[in-house]
Amino acid sequence: MAKPCPISRRKFHESAQPVRVEISGNSMIAEVKAFSTKSFGWYLNGKTVIDVGGTPLSVQIGVTLTVVGSKEAPEE
Repeated sequence: MAKPCPISRRKFHESAQPVRVEISGNSMIAEVKAFSTKSFGWYLNGKTVIDVGGTPLSVQIGVTLTVVGSKEAPEE
């Protein structure tokens, strides 16, 4: 059974702030998001370069941070 969400949708959307994510020394911002699945959390999409053994590799980034139980979170 999923853990119940400790925050309402309203409080989350009023209070949540963007989250800083660091990937290979590059600081990026995950924005607050309500997902189409009715869950909520943060989302980041972007590109960066990661050095592997002296070879720069272009990478696509997709980060989803979903609040556990948020799909069933109360509105208020």
